[in-house]
Amino acid sequence: MDKHIENLLYTAVRYIFALGVAFFSLFPIYWMFTMSIKPPIEWASPDIHWWPWYPTASNYLMLFFHKNTLLEWGVIKPWEISVPETAVKAIMNSLILSISGTALSLFIGTFAAYAMSRYRAGGDYMFLTFRMLPPIAILMPIVMWLSTLRLLDTHIGVILLYGLFPVPFVIWLMRSFFDDLPREIDEAAIMDGCTPATTFIKVILPLVRGGLAVTALFIFILNWSDLIVALLVTYRTAITIPVQIGLYYSDIGHLYGIMSALGIFAVIPTLAFGLAIQKYLVRGLTFGAIKG
Repeated sequence: MDKHIENLLYTAVRYIFALGVAFFSLFPIYWMFTMSIKPPIEWASPDIHWWPWYPTASNYLMLFFHKNTLLEWGVIKPWEISVPETAVKAIMNSLILSISGTALSLFIGTFAAYAMSRYRAGGDYMFLTFRMLPPIAILMPIVMWLSTLRLLDTHIGVILLYGLFPVPFVIWLMRSFFDDLPREIDEAAIMDGCTPATTFIKVILPLVRGGLAVTALFIFILNWSDLIVALLVTYRTAITIPVQIGLYYSDIGHLYGIMSALGIFAVIPTLAFGLAIQKYLVRGLTFGAIKG
C-alpha cells in the first residue's frame, strides 16, 4: 500500500476514534442541557425529543423564583404548584460547605503531608486504609455522634465531615509534590536564617502552589458532588444540590426538566474552577524550583 494512503487511513481512523470518544463523553451533557430547556409536555412525553420544539427557560426560573410568583407570571401551570421550594438555599449551602470543607481539608492535609515527606512522621501511607472502608460503615456512628452534639443538619457538622473525610487524599497527593522538591531547598532556607515554619510557608508552599491548586480542585469536586454524606446528615437547613435534585418530584413523576436545569448549574463551579487553575495543570513543579 502506498505510504501516503496509509498515512491518510491512519489519520482518518484517529479522527473517527477521537470523534467517537467525544460523542460518548459529551452526549450526556447535551442531553441534560436539551432536557433543561424542554417544556413538561416534551420531557414527560413517552416519545423521544432529540431537540426541544418549544424551548423554555421556565425550568431555570423555578430554581430561583418562588412557585407562587411563577404561577402569577404564568410561567408554570397550576398542576406544577407541588414543585419544591427554590434551589437557592441548596446552591448557597453547596458553595459554602464545599469551599469551607476543601479549605479545612487542605489546611490539615498539607501540614501532615509536609511532615511525612520531610520528617517521616505518621508512617508510610497507612492513613489510606481509613478510606478503604465503605462510607456507610462509618457514617451511621457519625450520624449518631453529630446528633448527640446537636450538629446534625448544621453547616458546622457538614464542614467537619467535608474537611476530615478527604484528608487522606490530600496527604497522598501533596506528599508526592513535596517529595519531588529537593531537600536542598529546605536546607538552604534554614541556613539563610528561616525557621522550619517560615521555610514551609514562605519557601515550600509557593513552589507547590500548582499542586495545591490541583488538589483543591480534586477535593472540591468530591465535596461538591457528594450525596451520601449530605443525604444522611442534612434534611432541611444544610441541604445541598445533590439532595435537592432528588426532591424534584410531583404528581406526574420526576421533574426531569428542573432536575436537568439544576444539574447544568451544578457543572458551572467545577468547570470555572478547572479553567481558573488550568495553567497549573501543566506546570512542572520541580522544574520551577530549579529554575527559581
